[in-house]
Amino acid sequence: MQLGIITPFFFPSVRGNSITVQRIESGLRDQGVIVRVWSLEHRPSPGEILQALEEFTPDLVHGFHASSSGRIVTEAALRLGIPSILTVTGTDVNTDLFDPHRRPEVMDVLRQATRIVVFHNCMRVKLVGELPEIEHRIRMISQAVRCQEAPFDLRHHLGLQPDDLIFCIPSGIRRVKNVTFCLKSLDALRIRHPQVKAVFVGPVIEAAEGARLQELLRDYPWAFYLGTVPHEQMCAILTSVDVVINSSLSEGGMANSILEAMSCGRAVLARDIEGNRSVVQDGIDGLLFGSEVEFAHKAERLIMEPRLRYALGKNGKEKIEREFSREREIQGYLQLYQEAIGACSRRG
Repeated sequence: MQLGIITPFFFPSVRGNSITVQRIESGLRDQGVIVRVWSLEHRPSPGEILQALEEFTPDLVHGFHASSSGRIVTEAALRLGIPSILTVTGTDVNTDLFDPHRRPEVMDVLRQATRIVVFHNCMRVKLVGELPEIEHRIRMISQAVRCQEAPFDLRHHLGLQPDDLIFCIPSGIRRVKNVTFCLKSLDALRIRHPQVKAVFVGPVIEAAEGARLQELLRDYPWAFYLGTVPHEQMCAILTSVDVVINSSLSEGGMANSILEAMSCGRAVLARDIEGNRSVVQDGIDGLLFGSEVEFAHKAERLIMEPRLRYALGKNGKEKIEREFSREREIQGYLQLYQEAIGACSRRG
């Protein structure tokens, strides 16, 4: 099988879409699929991508992020007479589908796609609510984790002490991720727990948010911004912290940061939204918060109760190993591709 993938970002980018595509591409190659990836990051023209796809002659084409890649993917599939797959992201479902300027484009490409992939049922429900006619073409394939660990001594790098208790916020720096939410509450908790530290890590995606974070950190000398690090070092970083925070305003289901934190046995403290509930069961394998007061209360529990941190981390790691295996993810895509090829052949 030959597969063309169109993605907004790819290696060496460490954005969520890039990490997801790298993991899937690697797994498919391991199964003998011949894969070529085209990234839109450097703004190749649609004509250049279409010509390259024609020369490659793939059996099908798969686009990630319908708003970014949907038009190129569906046009290429039509021209080459092959199936088109679109993976829908959180931005597609939570933002662009309801943006009056982007909604027509998103709806049009979803109507044309042979099959549509979502990471969780909460995304499927939203799509069907807006486009009931595509329900029979939606398939759910859960995210998985590929955490290749390269050494990184976080505490030494930042000059932190062995008994410092580190809250880590791994995320691209953009408004929807709401990364600075925790600073005020953690600062108040430091009156009773001065060992608390915070570490932000991830690329600046929106310059205004990056500048806002840097400005705020001047008032919080116990908080650090690590910047962008290679993805292979993320597991070493996560393993060396105590709690991982996700305070996103919305997620498309199964944030890579949460899955990776749980796979490393870290306690997760996440905002109580659909995307996070798709992974975290409150009080069992993580904690969910709905307000600033609840965040502060649960953060203090995690500071004061090391056994709770251990239990949540242990249960989370076991859940990842049990329910979010990479093998299951790749088999899901292989089955989907065969199904789409068969559907396209019958239609032809």
